[in-house]
Amino acid sequence: MDYKPLVAEAWSRNEVDLILARRIDEAIEELRQESSWLALIESLASKDAAEKLSTSAAERVFQRSEKMRTAIEGIATFVGRDVGKRIELATADAAEPATQCLRAFLGPRYGSTVAAVVSRDATQQFIIDPSKAAPQVSTGQVLVEGSEGLTGAVILLVRRQLSNMAARVGQRLIGVVLGRIVSVVAGGVGVVLIAKDIWELRHGVLPIIATEMKSPGTREKVQDELARAISEQMTEHVRDIGAKAADRVVDIWLDFRRAHAQVLGLAEKNDSFRQFLDTVKPASLGRLDEAVGLVLASEGETGVLKRLGDGTLREAVERLPAAAFDIARDTRSLETAFQWQNIAGDSLPKVIENEIHRRNPPSEFTKAGLARILSMQDRVAISRLASLKGTVRTPLLELDDDNLRRLSRALPETELESLSGYMTGLERAAGNRLLSAVAQSPGKMQILASPGVRTAILQSHDQAAAVGMMLRSDAIFEPGDFATDLSLVRSGKVSPWLLWSRYPGALSVMGFLGLFILLLMTRLLFGRRVRVTR
Repeated sequence: MDYKPLVAEAWSRNEVDLILARRIDEAIEELRQESSWLALIESLASKDAAEKLSTSAAERVFQRSEKMRTAIEGIATFVGRDVGKRIELATADAAEPATQCLRAFLGPRYGSTVAAVVSRDATQQFIIDPSKAAPQVSTGQVLVEGSEGLTGAVILLVRRQLSNMAARVGQRLIGVVLGRIVSVVAGGVGVVLIAKDIWELRHGVLPIIATEMKSPGTREKVQDELARAISEQMTEHVRDIGAKAADRVVDIWLDFRRAHAQVLGLAEKNDSFRQFLDTVKPASLGRLDEAVGLVLASEGETGVLKRLGDGTLREAVERLPAAAFDIARDTRSLETAFQWQNIAGDSLPKVIENEIHRRNPPSEFTKAGLARILSMQDRVAISRLASLKGTVRTPLLELDDDNLRRLSRALPETELESLSGYMTGLERAAGNRLLSAVAQSPGKMQILASPGVRTAILQSHDQAAAVGMMLRSDAIFEPGDFATDLSLVRSGKVSPWLLWSRYPGALSVMGFLGLFILLLMTRLLFGRRVRVTR
């Protein structure tokens, strides 16, 4: 690539000739005013003095001039952007061979879907737009030795930090290019000092320096050096770009392999799975990864192949609702998600909202039972009912909506379980009496919830009498009630355990009094034993 026309065009666009001429005149005038006549005349006879003035003039023109720095930055930016566009086109042309190589490598091993996805990602890396972001400019300075033996000052080292690779190609050009500009200018002055007639002694070599710095020859040298430096640097950076592009393609594949390790491992080992992978849409690869991971964890590789054969793996990837897949993630089981989908159907979002799937497995529910639970529309009631085993919950679901909702809100799971046991084991009359009492006063279940009490009631010959006995909640001991209950126990209609459960305090006091009376009677009847002394 010939960079000279680009440099010349940028030079003309930025009117560098005009800027350079003005700055040269200003620098020469500054030196003329600052230097004595003796020093100026001495520069005609002394190479060191002439070199000193030449270097000072070059520094003032190129190093200390903000306008010249801006002009040279403009040249570098123009060339860099043009080269960036050409690199963009070249890298776009390189995308097709790169993607073909990827497809040739990945296709036979993992299928067309994987090859297409990785190739697409790699192709996107070749799309470069160096004009997206504005440059951030910083400057620095350095001193180098000129090519013709004169010490020149590198005017400015401008680093343009653009947003991507194409625009950054020109960053490291500026220091070398500007260093050569000073070298050419300073070197040219030395040649002119030998050849030119010295006619104006009062200004020394300053007119010669000005003429040489403005000459077309110097401009050509500057542009040649700039183009040559760009060419040299560009050769190096094109190699860097090529190497980095190749490394990036490899990184894309390695990143993809890490992200889809389990799926790719199965595709390598199993032709059926690879054929299935070919049919998966790229957008579904993430779900396929999750589904395979869940099945591998719970069912192993055999489970994956089994689900591949019966179609449930495809169903999980393509058709399983998002709510069901959320359950699969939460329970770490794809099978559980399928079961919940079969039972809940369109109500799956409500199942997740109320966390029903966390309280019991789907085997503890029926479609009708789950629908009844969700119809409560009360989070507390739904939560408590869902926490019960299916066999315990079923009798409760026979209650009407109002009673079921009220009792589910008022009673904890243990008391609901006990209530279910009563509803299953009691005769109809006794059961209705208990439900009526508990519905009006849920606190009565605290007395009835004890396993011992429940067993005693269910084993009583007269369950209605047993229930009635336990439901009396008189705070004050009533001798008449106690006598009635004692009569029920003595007749065998009610379990003795219920008498103790109903009157624990009274029976304790009565037992203590009975023992005291027994001891007293023993003392009265037998008296104190008299010890006979011999």
